[in-house]
Amino acid sequence: MRRRDLELMVEDWARRFYSKRMWSIKELFKVDKAIIGMVHLLPLPGSPAYEGWPMDTVIERAVREARIYEENEVDGVIVENMWDLPYYSGWERTPPEEIAAQAVAAREVVKSVSIPVGITVIHNGTRAALGIAKAAGAKFIRVCLYTGATVWDTGEIDHGVAANLFRLRKILMAEDIKFFADVVKKHSKVFPGIDLATHIMWSDFYLADAVIVTGKMTGDPPSVEDVKLAKEIAGDMPVLIGSGLNPDNAEKLLRYADGAIVGTYFKINGIAQNPVDPERVRRLMSVVKRLRSS
Repeated sequence: MRRRDLELMVEDWARRFYSKRMWSIKELFKVDKAIIGMVHLLPLPGSPAYEGWPMDTVIERAVREARIYEENEVDGVIVENMWDLPYYSGWERTPPEEIAAQAVAAREVVKSVSIPVGITVIHNGTRAALGIAKAAGAKFIRVCLYTGATVWDTGEIDHGVAANLFRLRKILMAEDIKFFADVVKKHSKVFPGIDLATHIMWSDFYLADAVIVTGKMTGDPPSVEDVKLAKEIAGDMPVLIGSGLNPDNAEKLLRYADGAIVGTYFKINGIAQNPVDPERVRRLMSVVKRLRSS
């Protein structure tokens, strides 16, 4: 769907319904080529890597990293349960103790920064993500599988959640929370016949607020060709890079994309398990600011 179609609609109910979606990345982040930094929480209670540290330790690190991003002009952050692996997959399989811990941490991040905060619960724990976002005051969630069907790296088959997610958002009176939908996502293989263009068209039809294009695994960039195709298909719907952006490829990828979610590059030595490195944040943001000005 294109924004001009909305302007030509004659039915009032249709205009009201479709006008709720986000049409530009600037609506939420106030800039072109928005950069969203990942706040990877320490392993949470209940996950295999958790070592018994108090929630204050989890919160202090999350808030510190969110503030590093804001101080260095990153445009938003996502709070994610990155290290609760191996992951559960699906609509409502995330353990309640992990949901509770992530919600507590996310709320403190929201209170500590003025930039928009989003939520991800891996893999596709979107019921939990939306509940956390509502409780924490977050502005968007990353939806790992909004439409279509896939098999995750855990071996589990999963399907899109748009119908459940839209209805739950209505019930929770949370229609201000935006849905950023991955297409042909990393750590998964979509079913045969679901190519990038098809996945984007399906996500657009079900009113995703943005689509996210990734490489095959965490830290791997998508190809320039895929990002270019994604923007051609998505039209007015924002397209984000979901993995692998760095100062060396930013100019090529952001030529077509409306922004990027960055995790691995921002970490010390480019290792995802490490804390955020302020110098790396400054380095990438200097490139992005130059691209914006040109």
